[in-house]
Amino acid sequence: MHITPAIILLTIAALASCTSNPHFDANKEHHTPGGFRNLHYDDSKGFIEFITWKWKQLSKDIQNVNSYYFPIDRSQHQHIRTNTSRPSLTWIGHATFLIQIDGMNILTDPQFSERASPVLWAGPRRAVPPAMSIEDLPKIQAVVISHDHYDSLDVNSIKGLAKHNTNIHFLVPLGMKTWLDDLSLEGIQITELDWGASHIIKNIRFTAEPAQHWGKRTLFDAFKRLWASWVIETKDRRIFFAGDSGYAGHFKDIGNKYGSFDLALIPIGAYEPRWFMKPYHVNPEEGELNEVC
Repeated sequence: MHITPAIILLTIAALASCTSNPHFDANKEHHTPGGFRNLHYDDSKGFIEFITWKWKQLSKDIQNVNSYYFPIDRSQHQHIRTNTSRPSLTWIGHATFLIQIDGMNILTDPQFSERASPVLWAGPRRAVPPAMSIEDLPKIQAVVISHDHYDSLDVNSIKGLAKHNTNIHFLVPLGMKTWLDDLSLEGIQITELDWGASHIIKNIRFTAEPAQHWGKRTLFDAFKRLWASWVIETKDRRIFFAGDSGYAGHFKDIGNKYGSFDLALIPIGAYEPRWFMKPYHVNPEEGELNEVC
């Protein structure tokens, strides 16, 4: 049998991909040698299911509701920029929220671009513009990222925030620090956390907790970087940011662990058709039943 150099290289690459998780801990159920996995769902949907879903989309008469050019209400922008004492929540759009609490401005999953895509000229386009532009925001001290899909981890939004802020602190799930380091941004800090791990910034505790979702930015890196929900705790308030997630046992586990929340932010979107989306996205009824609330 003749073994060519090409076969040897492919074999080495395959073996390397099987043990490509530098954070791998065999004692943690959600870790795999090649990345991460969900606890309550067998991540078995593959390319055929994806193609079936896209094919069925073509046969649907889906209305393109696009109000992207509707005017933005800017009447509260000045108050938000100067607010340093009053707890406040501003929905920027999609899963991007501005949380103002204990004098700190916190952003979740910043997405300010017109499209959620690796390119500017194609890909899913947002239905409405951001409620505030990056330039309109107050100084942001902390950013939490739930996962690495383009609608939650947007390169241009990250670069824009770094340009208009100094000493901004990114809190990300395992595997994302290298991605952010590759952007070579100045004046930012990055803390990478596994599920159950915490980091404190100015007396506010940020804890990464489980979610049922997945990560992917290319054809070859699915499940390579971890995804997470986030618990944000001050001395007298507790906030839950679910990130994208299917309805599963982790919600009850988090509710039991923390007792109660003053605010739960549960993104509800891309939940149909249920045969395809149910494992990774809650629908409105599941959001209402959520055990963390």
